[in-house]
Amino acid sequence: MSDHVYKAIELTGSSPNSMEEAVSNAIARAHKTLHNLRWFEVVDTRGHIEEGRIVHWQVTVKVNFTLDE
Repeated sequence: MSDHVYKAIELTGSSPNSMEEAVSNAIARAHKTLHNLRWFEVVDTRGHIEEGRIVHWQVTVKVNFTLDE
């Protein structure tokens, strides 16, 4: 097993459709500027309610990636 060093950042993704899509949106956006993404952890979930319905999700994730050698 290699000796990896990881960097962790927190991101908040959003979606009108689902928590999973909010997470995917955050990861997809991070992938555009970061590389070596390895894993994520959901640390917070919020939603916006209008007229008794969930209309928007926000999910904060801790995303970890390996640092270059």
